[in-house]
Amino acid sequence: MKNVNCARGPFVRARMLAAIAVALPGLIGINEAGAQKWPEKTVRIVTPFAPGGGTDFFARLLSQRLSETQGQQFIVDNRPGAGSTIGTEYVAKSPADGYTFLMTSSSFSVNPALYPKLRYDSIKDLAPVTMVVSVPHVIVVHPSLPVKNVQELVKLAKSKPGELRYSTAGQGSAIHLAGALFGEVTKTDLVQLPYKGSPPAVIAVIGGEAALMFSTIETVMPTIRSGRLKALAVSTRERSPMLPNVPTVIESGFRDYEVIGWFGLFAPAGTPPAIVDQLRSEVAKALAVPEIRERMVNEGAKPVGDTPVEFGRFVRDEIARWTKIIQQAGIKLD
Repeated sequence: MKNVNCARGPFVRARMLAAIAVALPGLIGINEAGAQKWPEKTVRIVTPFAPGGGTDFFARLLSQRLSETQGQQFIVDNRPGAGSTIGTEYVAKSPADGYTFLMTSSSFSVNPALYPKLRYDSIKDLAPVTMVVSVPHVIVVHPSLPVKNVQELVKLAKSKPGELRYSTAGQGSAIHLAGALFGEVTKTDLVQLPYKGSPPAVIAVIGGEAALMFSTIETVMPTIRSGRLKALAVSTRERSPMLPNVPTVIESGFRDYEVIGWFGLFAPAGTPPAIVDQLRSEVAKALAVPEIRERMVNEGAKPVGDTPVEFGRFVRDEIARWTKIIQQAGIKLD
């Protein structure tokens, strides 16, 4: 009997191993399926700006598409204030569970230098997901302003130091820095008028409260098309396909002026990489949808959808670049 049991031992163990081998793929499949269940509830996309601006537009365009494809609601939560740092801090301190994300603008690149006492670390506390779109800034003026190009604008500003006012989306916003950099490069004394978001800043120029604005292109394209504002130049090295007849500031004779606007997604640091990768993949798919792509291009934006690694590298380089520019120019918040 002892010999029989000994003989059966290897046979039993072999059957057990075979059973485990058969079950293992199923168990792995369950785990994989569990990981793929995200999202299982509403996902919040926080924008640190008021409704109506570029960040809000792109966030809502994406959230609508993601709600349709992911089986859960993606909602936009506007939390403006303090140059976009209030909403950014909210996300940085949110649970890293894949249900809160940040959709922000290039102000993210300048805030570390402008706000030395930020209560979050832009690199350590937030994980890059993807750049959604890149956009140029465009210098727009009220049609009544007697200038036709950047050279004439600079000449007018130098003849009236401290009199020309430019509206911004708030103290320390990317639009503010674009204007401040222009003043430094052209050696002109322009006065900033800060507003709570881009829409009221645009209205200020239309209404004559401000003479000009250094807006991202998607915010002012409707007013340019309608003739309520006049475009003088774009901030990137290449002209915008939306404004092919409008020169760049570099073409206008100021080679040290370049501003790249962008809008991108971040997650709280520690968010599972699988969720970050899945969201990035879904955003890339959304950007490839002809209707969505057309709407973005019509707003003057270039769809991107790069990887978290690529976006992270770009953000770190932009933070370093703007920190150097801000320090050299002595730009400080009031």
